[in-house]
Parts: sequence; C-alpha cells; structure tokens
Amino acid sequence: MKRVLVTGSGGVAGVNFVNALRVADEKIFVVGTDYDKYNIEFPDVDVRVRSPRHDDAGFVPLMSSLVEKHKIDFVHPQPSVEAVVIAKNRRAISGKCYLPDWKIIARDKLETQKILKKKNVPVAETEAISNAKDVPKAFKSLGTKPVWVRAKSGAGGRLALPCSSGEEVGHWTTLWVIQKKAKWSDFMLQEFLPGRNIAWDSLWFDGELITSFCRERLAYPFKHVSVSGITGTPSVSRIIADKRVDKTGELAVKALDPKPHGSYSVDLKEDSDGKARVTEVDAGKFHTTTPLWGYAAIKGLGMRWSANIPHLYVKLGMGEDVGKMPKHNLYPENIYLLRHIDCGAWLWRENGWKKRIL
Repeated sequence: MKRVLVTGSGGVAGVNFVNALRVADEKIFVVGTDYDKYNIEFPDVDVRVRSPRHDDAGFVPLMSSLVEKHKIDFVHPQPSVEAVVIAKNRRAISGKCYLPDWKIIARDKLETQKILKKKNVPVAETEAISNAKDVPKAFKSLGTKPVWVRAKSGAGGRLALPCSSGEEVGHWTTLWVIQKKAKWSDFMLQEFLPGRNIAWDSLWFDGELITSFCRERLAYPFKHVSVSGITGTPSVSRIIADKRVDKTGELAVKALDPKPHGSYSVDLKEDSDGKARVTEVDAGKFHTTTPLWGYAAIKGLGMRWSANIPHLYVKLGMGEDVGKMPKHNLYPENIYLLRHIDCGAWLWRENGWKKRIL
C-alpha cells in the first residue's frame, strides 16, 4: 500500500487531490497537513496534522518527522509556497517527490513573462511599476483599455482589477499600499485580452510530456461580489481540444524549464484575433480543479485509472511504469464541470445529460 503525505490538504485543491486518491484502483494511506485549523478538518485523510506556516522554522522538521513516523513513500506539496520549501529542502525530507527545481517553482509572474517573451512565446504584454509615478507611463505603453492590474505572485485573483485609466490604476494600487496589504513592488500591469480564458494542464517526466488537457473557464463563483469578477477558481468550465493551445502550452513550459519534471499549469487568454497568449505558468503545482477532473474521470465518466491525474502523478513520482498515455486531450471534449459552494459538483453536457460527482 502506498503511503502519501499531502501538504496544504485542507485547501480546495488539496481536498480535490485527496478525493482523487480515494477513487484510485488501489488503497492509499494519506497523511494530510494544513496550517489552517478549520481547513484541516475537510480532507478525507487517514491522519490529519496542523502544521506551522511554510516560512516557520518548524515546518521542514515537522515534514521530516511525519515522513519517518508514518513511513511515507511520496510527498505532494499542493500550495506553491510549500512546494518551494520542500523542493529546496529535499535532503532534509526523505520520501520521493515529483517536483521541478525550487527556483523554477518560485519564479514570479513578471519574470516568467520576460523569459517567455524573450523566447518568442506569445504572451500578454506586461509592465512593472515601482511607485505611483510609474503608473501613467506603464498604462500608456500597454495601449489597451482596460488593462489588468495583477499581483506578481499568488493565486485567487490577488490584487487583480481591470482598469480603464491610469487614474483608476493609481487609486487601486495606492489603496492596497496605504492599507499595508501590498507593496508597490507586488504589482504589474498587463494588457487586457478579450477572448477565451483557458487553462492548460500537463505532466512531464525528465523532459518528456506525459499527458495534458485544456479547458475553458466560463464562470467564477461569487463574481458579482468581486470587484474584478475573478475569484481564482471557476464554477463552470468545459473541456476543449485545441492544437494551437497545446503547442503554445508546450512551448511555454519548455521555455521556462529545459527539462520539465512534474506538474505544470499554464493560463492563457485569447486576443481579439483568437490567438492564445500566455498570462501565467505555475510549475510544481496543480490548478485547483485539475485533481477534481481526475476524480470526475473515474467517478463520473468511468475512464481507466490513468485518467485520474493525481493517481498517475503519484505513480510516476514513485518511478512506476504507467504505459502509453495520450500526450494531449486526456478528457473528452465538451464535458462541463459545474460546481458551487454547498451545491456539490456536477458533470454536464449541452444535450442535457448530467451526473453528480460530489
């Protein structure tokens, strides 16, 4: 029986990851940790442990002791901040991991965009600001109305807002700085792209693409109470097949990591001509619903075990042979995932077919 440690297991992505392991075709013993004393109650784990924050001196020693105590075979850190710490301290924590180099995981959005642009990967034009005086020039140089104000790091639409003037950008960023919830160096401006909002998820092993899938995000939960309309993780998304997106996703990952190893998530938006441009790449982590799609593949679609991405990921990370996988389009086209707080999760097709999975 495999024995797996999942950090950040109480967040939505962590819960989804654990749920996916629970529908695997083999029994897996799971130890889950989380910093939040309430969230740690959510995941379906065998052992749950409150952990200190990732930047606490006790975080690494605790992970090491849990691996030893519970004879853990494999460690999966779900939040990026914890993935950085664990990847950076591999010698201190036994048990196998399936992670890129920590410097690649830790790279922020602005640095990512600079590297991608230099290597001719299509990206959203981006400008940095370091103080209020930089705003007018940065806004004008992008040449679009609105522009996206974004955080250089973090998830969930942090610091995000579409702004139609330099004055709006100035007010929005200054408010966060005045409230001491952000620094000027946290912000960047990005051109607004009006087309489809796309996520491309992939697994790589020693530089080789194992499998991938892409989906379009169609709606977000509680968007009516969010100033930006973005709340980080979609309430409605659908599987799409697009060779151009596949190509751009692969180019982006290879541009950032010459030998990709692990999970890589790419965010893209289409411009007015329908060309998908990269807005963000996360290395070493899953998008929030990526594990839920793996769970849905088994629970709702009756697909074979390898369509369960978290299970596939664990087996790959432990050095097992997983056989031949489709490099693209892991899931069938035009399957929708509908989800909302306290409403469960459903698979749905436009012909009216639906199936509840949670």
